[in-house]
Amino acid sequence: MSQAIPPWPRFYELSELLEAYANTGFTFTDTAEAPGPGLASYLRIATRDPARASTAVQQIDDLLSVGLFSEEIADDVEGLQQIRPPMGTSVEDCLRIARDHLNRFLEDPSRVPQMNPQNAWEWNERFPQLSQFLGAYLHRNYSEFYASPEAAIDDYVSEVEPEDRTQAAQEITELLTMVTSDEELHTATTALGLDLLPPDGMSLRQWLELMRQKVTAGDQPSEA
Repeated sequence: MSQAIPPWPRFYELSELLEAYANTGFTFTDTAEAPGPGLASYLRIATRDPARASTAVQQIDDLLSVGLFSEEIADDVEGLQQIRPPMGTSVEDCLRIARDHLNRFLEDPSRVPQMNPQNAWEWNERFPQLSQFLGAYLHRNYSEFYASPEAAIDDYVSEVEPEDRTQAAQEITELLTMVTSDEELHTATTALGLDLLPPDGMSLRQWLELMRQKVTAGDQPSEA
């Protein structure tokens, strides 16, 4: 009888943690006293689901118990982002420091200062359905599939499950409430995959509001 293939990669949550580091310079900058930008970014996301941090701790412990360079996990480690440790330290040392910060977070998640996302990874983790909408339907090559951005939006409304559309609309509302400056809104939407200019005569904020209305209208029952 063949061995069942696990449903997730062995270090799937550790992979997400390392993506946060990759988006902030590919370097471990945490100290024993304070997390660096990458880990701080991950912790802000984890406040919405602390179980993720618990899983990350378990997977760090798993990796350290086996050994980073063990043949047993060579295939599992191969796909992880390679984050540079500071001079004189090892990756294992850095993971231990990160684990200590994660454990302190789990004792009191409210200790993490909240701020708007600071990198592309964090924007996409914070707004996953909006990322799917913008990145999959309104990317720079949209014209290979649609005659216009409006057609792309209509296709999204017709294809996506109602609960996902509802979440995308909610995330647009949250984004527009969270971000007050046009510059940061451009940064956020670019990180989320939007690679088109708004229609003539319309600001980015107005276009997003129009998208929200169209996505929400798709959830309304049609009149008989």
